[in-house]
Amino acid sequence: MTDHTNHTARAKEWFEDLRTQITNEFEAIEREAGSDASFMFTPWQREEEGNADPGGGVQGLMKGKVFEKVGVNVSTVRGNFAPEFAGSINGADAENRSFTATGISLVAHMANPHVPAVHMNTRFLTTGKAWFGGGADLNPPIPYEEDTGEFHAAFRAACAAHNPTYYDKFKKWADDYFYIPHRQCHRGVGGIFYDHLEVADDAAFERNFAFTKDVGKTFLEIYPKLVRRRMDAEFTEADKQTQLEWRGRYAEFNLVYDRGTLFGLKTGGNIDAILMSLPPEAVWS
Repeated sequence: MTDHTNHTARAKEWFEDLRTQITNEFEAIEREAGSDASFMFTPWQREEEGNADPGGGVQGLMKGKVFEKVGVNVSTVRGNFAPEFAGSINGADAENRSFTATGISLVAHMANPHVPAVHMNTRFLTTGKAWFGGGADLNPPIPYEEDTGEFHAAFRAACAAHNPTYYDKFKKWADDYFYIPHRQCHRGVGGIFYDHLEVADDAAFERNFAFTKDVGKTFLEIYPKLVRRRMDAEFTEADKQTQLEWRGRYAEFNLVYDRGTLFGLKTGGNIDAILMSLPPEAVWS
């Protein structure tokens, strides 16, 4: 079996570096808006009985003038899945429950309803197998075709640089995944979602790590552009109501269907970091 210790360390280093780049850019946007808001970083340690090194992470949270609430979290955890949960994870079962997971997770809820909310996550996991997963999706309360088109075009180009089949496959995966069955609607306007890009050897690691890094870089290139385009737009009370209602849909998806939320809760993650994805305010009419 391949030793993925070095792979995990390299992925962890990248996720932490990407976190720094993103938080710096988001703080720069706040400065442009005349705000001195900054991220507060809160370390946390995971606990698992009988595990001397269960890992942990850092929750990054900012509440500002442009970003009403944005969380950028990184974590690296290791241990054993509960027997009843292990069977739902790639490469694990009730008899083989050990895992290591490192990743970055980001959710931004915006003050101006014309600015799209967004989610981005990339991760590297090892069980009996090892793989990358992640993606990014746009969640505008008030969609603009221009913004949606540019967001998808950026990720289409990122995918095409690695595999001509990736964009169509991963866009469909996002469309299928970010769907709220009981509402019969999508959470937003989509993006890409991928999982189980398996790492059987060093060559596969390099190939899939390069793609995962480009997902993060693409997010950093396209999303701040969309924020700057819309953050000064005037909005009405009706616009704000629309935003709050769509935030309710976002919360429903994350609490009922999101696999990342379930993974965090089932592996003893930090509750505040896991639920940072929830909006600061929402309504159900």
